[in-house]
Amino acid sequence: MDRKNFTECIVFDWDGTLLDSFAADAQAYFGMFDALGMSFSMEELKRHYSPNWHRVYRAARLPRAKWEQADRLWMRFYKKQQPELQPGAMRVLRALDRRFTLALVSSGSRSRVRRQLREHQVSEMFRAKVCSEDAPRRKPHPAPLRMAMDQLRLEPQACVYVGDAPEDMEMARRAGVCGIGVLGGSPVPGRLRAASPDALIETIRDLPALLRRF
Repeated sequence: MDRKNFTECIVFDWDGTLLDSFAADAQAYFGMFDALGMSFSMEELKRHYSPNWHRVYRAARLPRAKWEQADRLWMRFYKKQQPELQPGAMRVLRALDRRFTLALVSSGSRSRVRRQLREHQVSEMFRAKVCSEDAPRRKPHPAPLRMAMDQLRLEPQACVYVGDAPEDMEMARRAGVCGIGVLGGSPVPGRLRAASPDALIETIRDLPALLRRF
């Protein structure tokens, strides 16, 4: 990965990248589909998993008229889960916070993500936080990432984006930002590799060493 400009800001995805959340997400999906009288397997979920959960709904052939009900059910079942940070994530954030501006761009709901940031005592580390309700379009559209950069008054060349899904890498590319894929927490590592990120790391713990090579 070759960066001619000095990197000032590390923008993170939340679910799967910093938060070890796929098991919690999956249980919420299975509870939701069961409550709706539908079946959806783990294999199907991994095949169609996306930060834009409407893609999962479409893959499951869930009628659009039931999407709001599905959202409410998903949140109800998710509240029973207590996902932890990815191993080493706190140490990585503390180390990077001393050298870079940190920001967050997540497809998760504002209320849920901000609550989890407070619970894990990392909220104050992020100078900008963009969640699903904040931007006019969702990943992989570049609007959420552009909004974070606008808030920080930074150009794309000064930023990198770290995520675990192919949509993260597409968003970064369309925003002109270097994309770093994290394989360890990704439910779709094959699709992540196929998205051709600018760099790939096995776990979030590998990020500081990669950034030192910039």
